[in-house]
Amino acid sequence: MRTDDLIAEFERKMIVQRYSPNSIQNYKSAVRGFLELAEKKYSHPLEVTETNIEKYIYWKIEKHHIGASYQRLIVASIDKFYLSMFHRQLNIKHLYPRVKNKSLPVYLTAREIVRLMDNVTNLKHKCIVQLLYGCGLRLNELLHLKLTDIDSKNKIILIRNAKGGKDRVVMLSPLLLESLRHYYQVYHPAEYLFEGQGGGLYSEKSVQTIVKNAASKAGITKKVTPHTLRHSFATHLLENGTDIRYIQELLGHKSVNTTEIYTHVTDIVQSKIKSPLDLL
Repeated sequence: MRTDDLIAEFERKMIVQRYSPNSIQNYKSAVRGFLELAEKKYSHPLEVTETNIEKYIYWKIEKHHIGASYQRLIVASIDKFYLSMFHRQLNIKHLYPRVKNKSLPVYLTAREIVRLMDNVTNLKHKCIVQLLYGCGLRLNELLHLKLTDIDSKNKIILIRNAKGGKDRVVMLSPLLLESLRHYYQVYHPAEYLFEGQGGGLYSEKSVQTIVKNAASKAGITKKVTPHTLRHSFATHLLENGTDIRYIQELLGHKSVNTTEIYTHVTDIVQSKIKSPLDLL
């Protein structure tokens, strides 16, 4: 079984189908893990049966203790691989984890956001936190922001090729714009808004550590991640009267049903959208 060749061809097909770089990497990684184990026993992927795939998923759960979301990714990746490469429709829908009732998202109060930001003294780190909260960005979206995506004239930020392969725009807070201008004068990034020491993309781990440390210093006992700031962005917009369909667009949700998880705040009335960053 030529695993490297199969993965390379699978990647080309996904590029042609315009999958996002992040999605391609996730699918490739999941399929590679499956093929590297399968090649020890089989000479071609078509020799693998649905029963073999079920045993593989069971092994991943028992041996590596994978979570439901990663299980879903593995099943979807294998399904897509066989359909794209061999036009074979697998009967593996039963391998997807059952849908659980979604719990309410963990978010910070406005006062907690203020405390968290007060404990971020590094200028670069401050801009990262302000972007995550003030624009509701996903971590991957933040890392892929380029200088050309910041439209200071129209006070918007362009999020390119986000989840689902769609572009969208979010508001650019005047407070954030001032921070970004100061940051640019000090750091002079070349291409990406936030770059590593040797250039290129800033690391996910670095951003996660920045947020975690700031929350810890602020005495916040909740588990705080970059995504917690995105949840806080949506929740605070709802609390301040922003229509849920506007929030859906700002978050980049395909369906308003996904956004409705934030409607634990009642009596929401439509109002002019303003970044919660400016309401602190």
